[in-house]
Amino acid sequence: MQVPKGPSPARALYTAEERRRRDLSKWTLVQGILAPLQFLAFLISLGLVLRCLATGEGFGIASASIVIKTLFLYAIMVTGSLWEHDVYGQYLFAPAFYWEDVVSMGVIALHTAYLVALFTGWMDPRSQLLLALAAYTIYVVNAAQFLWKLRQARLSAQTQIPDGVLS
Repeated sequence: MQVPKGPSPARALYTAEERRRRDLSKWTLVQGILAPLQFLAFLISLGLVLRCLATGEGFGIASASIVIKTLFLYAIMVTGSLWEHDVYGQYLFAPAFYWEDVVSMGVIALHTAYLVALFTGWMDPRSQLLLALAAYTIYVVNAAQFLWKLRQARLSAQTQIPDGVLS
């Protein structure tokens, strides 16, 4: 089985048709709203988690913030797969976003493991918070992937020859 490697350097992130579908998709706007809200929830939660680990106080509010951040993650993942379907015709692992989706699965797995630990008491509070930090670390990697991809899309849109110019 050959693993997709995403777009080659010579291929733009979007074909003209994919760009048109991206621009028409209602999920593009939803993603544009959810992504910064999730990042804000992450920053607030990160501060609360680090404060709790440093002082031993505020476990309840830190836990609630992780749950809220995780709910944002689930919302952005569901709407992101709907966006990917609108643009590329498949819900996940479209070649253009293959590695971002692979890392996203790890982010979801770690956040879900945190919820299981929290609601079942599977781990002590400190271990739960450390698990959340592991999830947050992978989330930052994933967010950086998407920001890099967004930058690539903008750069390729600036250098792309409009359809029909050479015909």
